[in-house]
Amino acid sequence: MASHRRSRFRLGVPSGRRTAAGLTTAALTSLALLVQVAPSATAVPREPRPSIEEVRQRVDTLYREAGSATQAYNGAKERTDAQQARVDELLGDVAEHTERVNEARRKLGSFAAAQYRSGSAHSTATLLLAADSKSLFDQSHLLARLTSRQQRALTDYEARRSAAATQRGKATQSLASLTAAQEDLRAKKKSVQAKLAEARKVLSRLTAEEKARLAELERKKQAEAERKAKELAREQAAKEREEREQREQREREERENDGDTSDGGGTGDGSGQGEDAGRGDGSGGTLPSDPALPADTAKAQQAIDFARAQLGKPYVWGATGPDSYDCSGLTQGAWKAAGVTLPRTTWDQVKVGKRIATTDLAPGDLVFFYDDSSHVGLYIGQGQMIHAPKPGANVRIESIFTMPLHGNVRPA
Repeated sequence: MASHRRSRFRLGVPSGRRTAAGLTTAALTSLALLVQVAPSATAVPREPRPSIEEVRQRVDTLYREAGSATQAYNGAKERTDAQQARVDELLGDVAEHTERVNEARRKLGSFAAAQYRSGSAHSTATLLLAADSKSLFDQSHLLARLTSRQQRALTDYEARRSAAATQRGKATQSLASLTAAQEDLRAKKKSVQAKLAEARKVLSRLTAEEKARLAELERKKQAEAERKAKELAREQAAKEREEREQREQREREERENDGDTSDGGGTGDGSGQGEDAGRGDGSGGTLPSDPALPADTAKAQQAIDFARAQLGKPYVWGATGPDSYDCSGLTQGAWKAAGVTLPRTTWDQVKVGKRIATTDLAPGDLVFFYDDSSHVGLYIGQGQMIHAPKPGANVRIESIFTMPLHGNVRPA
């Protein structure tokens, strides 16, 4: 009976195709799941966004490095300018010596022409006009043919030609040194520009909210720097009062001692006046030996007056005025106005004059910052300085505690 059972017939997809379709559907489902999971498993994780404090530190570091690169640029430019001046001088010397050689050659030529006109032009004329006359004149029988005047002219010609050759050699060497200095200058310039470009890039990525938070951090930093400046001002004022009281006490004691030892006679009056004059010069006024007082307050004030006149002018790296300055260009210009010549870079300025403790700072002193002394400001008292801060900022008055202190110098 089973052999007569008819097989079931279903409309639609055959069974083989149904199996294939089922497998395809499962594969597609699995693939979709993999696609959903794959990004989280294989994508490279993003670096965490830096905090505002990290951004501030990074920008400060870049500006500091740009400041160091600026000082390197300033030094390279100074060397390049000096080498250019040397090359110009040597080229001028070469031109002058060449003219002298030509003059001596013309004189020798006149002798040869005179001999030719007189019919006596023989080996002597050839000798006088030769390119290497010395090698030909080494023979004494030819030298005997020359008059003393001709010999002097020849000696002068040889000396001038030798001097010209020497100067040309020096000029060639100086030109090579100038080329090297110019290449170094270009490299230093690129370094500064790269640091500043990176700083601008970091700042450009900040949102408005992040910029506001960064500005708040800067305000807090400035407030802390101002607090330290006021603290220094109080310490300096207390120290000045104490020193003044000590001087006054010494003067009273000296006057009392002078009164006790005086007998009222003529000799006593004379010695008393001499003693008073000597003590007065030693205890009053500005003492060059006292590190707490500037050696020349008049010059220091001139430097400060110049710096104040530059307030509001923009910082431009490598600039020395009159429309813009970098930090060392400003201090150099300020002390130049007072008749004191300072080197161009902070690295050289820090070596000039006398080192001063921070508590002994007086108006006109130079204050240096960072471990490489790559920034400088002009101290004006009360813990404040005038300085050209950084790109994007203007010459301004600011606390000396806005940056890490390196040391202080009194130029004069």
